Amino acid sequence: MNQIALVTGAAQGLGNAIARRLFAAGHAVVLSDLSLERAQAAAAELDPSGERVLAVKLDVAAKADFEAALAATLARFGALHVAVNNAAMTLATPVMQISPEEFDRVLSTNCRGTFVGCQVFGAHMAAAGYGRLVNLASLAGQNGGTSTGAHYAASKGAIVTLTKIFARELAASGVTVNAIAPGPIDSPMVHAVVPADRLESLIQNIPVKRLGDADFIGDLVVQLARPEAYFATGATWDVNGGLYLR
Repeated sequence: MNQIALVTGAAQGLGNAIARRLFAAGHAVVLSDLSLERAQAAAAELDPSGERVLAVKLDVAAKADFEAALAATLARFGALHVAVNNAAMTLATPVMQISPEEFDRVLSTNCRGTFVGCQVFGAHMAAAGYGRLVNLASLAGQNGGTSTGAHYAASKGAIVTLTKIFARELAASGVTVNAIAPGPIDSPMVHAVVPADRLESLIQNIPVKRLGDADFIGDLVVQLARPEAYFATGATWDVNGGLYLR
C-alpha cells in the first residue's frame, strides 16, 4: 500500500527525522511547518525531484490551516493515510514564573494543535474507512517534567489522554490513534532547552547513559503507520532509556 503521510513541524528536529523515515519507507510525505520557506527547503532536500513530497504552511493554532493542509494534500496526492501531530512549543520557564499568557500559548500550540489535528485528519480518515494518527507526547507528560516547563509537561500529559479519547472514537472506522512519549532525544530541541553544562549530568541520570535516537522514533512511527498495525490503538509508546517504567 502506497501511503500518504503528513507531519506537522516537519522542517527541522524530530519532525524532520520522522518525515525522513516515512519517506525512506516508501511514503509520499507532506512536510508542514509554521514557516512555508523552511518546509519547502526541507522538502527539496528530502526529494529534489519533488515527486513524493509536498510542502505546506500549517500553524497548528489555526484550524483553518489544518483544513487547508488536508485540501492541498488531497489535491496533490488524492488521499491522506497517516498524520503525525508533532509540532510543539518547548519552553523551560520555572513554574512560578510562567505567565497565564505563556501558559495559554504553549497549551494552544501543543495540546489544542494535537486536538484539532485529530479532529480534522481523523474525520477525513474515518470517512475513508482507514487511517493512522500518531501524536507526539513526552516523558514530561508522564513524570511531570524535569528539564522542561510545567506548561509543556501539562500539554504533553493532555496529549496522552486525547490519544485515548480519539482512539475510542475512531476505532470502528478503521482509524488507529497512538502516542509516542520520548525521553531526552539527541535533537536540536533538547540541546536548546538543556544548557551545555547540565547535559552530561542529564545523560548520567538516564539508565542507559545515552540520549535517544531521533531516527528510531521515526521508525516507530513507520511501524504504527502500517496497515498491519490495526490492533495497536490508544497506546502510549515509551521511548525513554529507562527513565520511566510502568
